[in-house]
Order: sequence, then C-alpha cells, then structure tokens
Amino acid sequence: MRCLIAGVAVLALGPLAALAQQGAVTMCVKDDGYRGIWYYNQPSNDEYVYKYSGGLGTYCCKHIPFAYYAKEVDRTFFCYGGRPKDKNELLHMVSYYDHATSLVPRPTILLNKHTDDAHDNPVIMLDKAGYVWIFSSSHGTSRPSYIHRSAEPYSVDSFELISTTNFSYPQPWYLPDFGFLFIHTRYAAGRMIWQWRSQDGVAWDQGTKLSGIEQGHYCISGTWGKKLGVALDYHPEPKGLNWRTNLYYMETDDFGETWHTVDGRPVTLPVTEVHNPTLVHDYAAERLLQYLKDITFDAQGHPIILYLTSKGYECGPQNDPRIWHTARWTGSEWDIQGTIRSDSNYDFGPLYIEGEHRWRIIAPTETGPQAYNPGGEVAMWVSTDLGHTWTMEKQLTHDSPYNHTFVRRPVNARPDFYAFWADGDARKPSDSRLYFCTKSGEVYRLPPHMDGDFAKPELVP
Repeated sequence: MRCLIAGVAVLALGPLAALAQQGAVTMCVKDDGYRGIWYYNQPSNDEYVYKYSGGLGTYCCKHIPFAYYAKEVDRTFFCYGGRPKDKNELLHMVSYYDHATSLVPRPTILLNKHTDDAHDNPVIMLDKAGYVWIFSSSHGTSRPSYIHRSAEPYSVDSFELISTTNFSYPQPWYLPDFGFLFIHTRYAAGRMIWQWRSQDGVAWDQGTKLSGIEQGHYCISGTWGKKLGVALDYHPEPKGLNWRTNLYYMETDDFGETWHTVDGRPVTLPVTEVHNPTLVHDYAAERLLQYLKDITFDAQGHPIILYLTSKGYECGPQNDPRIWHTARWTGSEWDIQGTIRSDSNYDFGPLYIEGEHRWRIIAPTETGPQAYNPGGEVAMWVSTDLGHTWTMEKQLTHDSPYNHTFVRRPVNARPDFYAFWADGDARKPSDSRLYFCTKSGEVYRLPPHMDGDFAKPELVP
C-alpha cells in the first residue's frame, strides 16, 4: 500500500516502524484491531477522581461528525481516536462498515497525534465525488491540526495531506451546491467560534468570526438542505468554561454569506453581547449550567436542539437533577421540554427524528459501573409527542465492566449502523473498545484484534 504525503508518494511501512517515525504526519498503515483512546481531564480529588474521563475515542460533542453513510457504496465510513497496543497515545483511525457483507476491514492508522488528549480526535466528511475527508483537531494552539483527503473516492486505504493548520472542535459540513462550510473554534482570549469556506477543500477563505461573548463558547451544528444551524452556550467572565450557560441559535442558508435568527432576523457578526437576538433561553438567570448534546431538524427544516442542564460542573449527586431537554422551534416560538435524567453532565447521545411525531434518543442515561462519572449503560428512549414525554424502549447494555460514552449519530444513519460509541473505565486508565448498534437495539463490538483483513463485529449479549 502507498500513501501520499504533501503530494509525494511514500511506501507505507509496517505499523511499528511507522510509529517510530515521529516526523511523519501521514502514515496510512493498517492496524490489527479496533482500540480506543483513554483520556482524563481535571483531577477532582474525590471519589470520582476526575471532572471527566474514560474511553473517549468518540469524544467530544463539539466534534461532528464521526461517521457518514454513503449509499453509493453501501458503507458507513467512520473515524475515531485510537491507540497502539503498547501505550496510550492518540492515533487517528479511519475505517468503514460494509452493509452488504456486515464486515469491517482492518482500520487505517492515518496519523499519530503524539498526545493522549482526546480533544485532538478526528472527524469525517465526504464530498459529492465520494472522497473521504478527515479533519484532525488540536486542543488549543500548542499542536498543529491537519486536513486529509482520501487518494481515491470511497476508500480509506491512502490519504493526501491537504493542509497543516490549527483549529479546535471541528465541524466540517459539505453542502453539495457550495462546498465546505467548516465550523470550528479558535483559541484567542477564550474559545471563539469561526467559519471557514472552501469550494474544493484545498483553497480556503480567511474565515469569519461568528461569535465571541466574554470567554467564548462551545457550539454544535447540523444541516438541512442548504441550511446550516449552530447552537451555542457561552462562558461567562470571570468563571469561564466550567460555568457554561445559556442557549443560543443562529443559521445560514447562503453558505455563510449571511446569518440570521431562527425567525429570519439578520445577525450582525460577530455576536458579542450576552443578551442578543439569538438567545433561546437564559439559563444564567436560573443559575443553571447548559451542556450541548445534538442538533437536528424536522421535516419542515425547523431546528431541534438536545442539551442537558445541571446545577454545577462537579461530579456527584449534589448537582442533580441533570435533565435532558429539547428546544424545538415550532415556526413561531421555542417549545422547551425535558424529563429524562442521568447522572453526569458528560453523558452524551444523539437525537433522531424518525417521523412527524416519533423521536429517539440513544444515550448512556442509565447508571453504569462508575456512577456519576461520564457515561453509563446505553438506553433507547422514544417520544411520540414532540419531546413532551419519553419512554425507555430498550436498555441496550447491561452489567458492563466500564461506562459506555459519547454515542454518535452517523450522517444519513442506516438501521444496521445507527449509533457508534466507545467504552472505558471512568476512574482509572483502562483499555477501550468500540461499539455500534442497530435501530432495533442490537449492540455489536468492533474486533479489538483481527487475524485477517476483514472481520465480523461481535454481537454483544
């Protein structure tokens, strides 16, 4: 196998030899199994050990997307933060699930990020020609970020390094009529939200700053036709990101030329005031934190935002109740509802709109072996009244040794690869496995070790 590095063909080496080449950015070597990165953030000096931690190969919610279904080849392409067998060091991994054969190939090691920080995890996008794009993040400005494109359409065997740059929390969206509209974060006196635009993914504009209120934001984004919507929190001064609060929303339908509120009022960029026309709900006034989870759209293109509120950032029952909410734009107002509860601010899962009135959430809402740490046991919740009430349809995982974390929704998700996530011990370093589930709730584990070039994922009882 050959790979392209800055347009130059280089013979791919074996995995161990390639890992030893610290200067090589693009590796394009096959691994012999699926293993996720383990990561922690901010020791808490209590029984929960860390602010958050665990098997975070599909972390974090501000990295979108991790998987993409391409009907042209009937494959779901995905990426994740992996690791070698002998140490916990972040490898950017790319692979696919073949829906026709129910097999996965040996995953491709795209690059070694030379860190164990899961904030550097990659995300994936496909363009209209079928090329697979990987956007490799960085946590702040201390490490470079990369953009890679597959050498061939619908292939993950070899990649070309397109750009070495810097961005955090990547959210690249390809709009067929326009090109790439890339929502991301830049670190500059806080976390500021920017867009980059490119018709071909190679030549990019200088970017536009979308929002920078006080110490900045986290944001999530999604598309519906030509529309791209962004939901944000904000980090108040002087406390910062651990006191994230409020809910904002804005959208564009002209490739980022102009932005407006959900009801069409123009937004002047960048947004800099706490109280501004994009405000959906003032959680600061209620002294609640707000943790973004997902954003999607109904059949009319109205946004629905999924998020969790909490009394504080620390683990433990003192900050209960942690309530999952939906904010749905009805066409005239925001309808905010919420009844599901879980035990960590960092429990994460997506929202699926499956019909005019049927919604689904797949998330680790149930208490796992490391209670009040991120993740837990994964459950399916269904609402038939636009999020006003929810019923647990099925608990997908049981009696797990580790917490399951950060369930992701593929773009164009198919029923037999409907969600994708990892697991890991949330209180001490551990191995981490990768999973996916079907729409009906069967759970499969991707093979941690492979003897052949292809393998069938293992059904988890």
